[in-house]
Amino acid sequence: MGATARRVALDDFDRQILAILQKDNMTPQRTIGEAVNLSAPAVQRRMKRMTEAGVIQANVAIVDPAALGHPITIFVEVEVISETAEQIENAKREFAATPEIQQCYYVTGEADFVLVIVVPSMTAYEALTKQLFFGNNNVKRFRTFVAMDRIKAGLEVPVL
Repeated sequence: MGATARRVALDDFDRQILAILQKDNMTPQRTIGEAVNLSAPAVQRRMKRMTEAGVIQANVAIVDPAALGHPITIFVEVEVISETAEQIENAKREFAATPEIQQCYYVTGEADFVLVIVVPSMTAYEALTKQLFFGNNNVKRFRTFVAMDRIKAGLEVPVL
């Protein structure tokens, strides 16, 4: 997911298709075609091209974490001690491999990483901190923000 999409020219049809797919990626190609004035096969070709180019990275369902027993969302700023390329890549790999981490960003500023984590309880989060932060000799400090309410969740990108 960290790799950037290969540069591909997107026209108005592509952008309209992406807008529809971001709202509901289960929309039938025929329905998309009717909405954007293209045939279903033309929509399919465009979707295939955008997928191969990495513009469309995945087709997923947005699931309510609480419905699966993970009602607590936590944002964590992580500051590392050593920012060598090897240490940063190690941190990226560890964070990417941790199922509780929904999102991970390598950022500028005081923190080096910002994580979005979902857990079933604060006890589970405490155990995760021992594994990821206290058990990691390269973590200088981390700062936790617990979400009180989920106002908006998704990865929709403005396309028009």
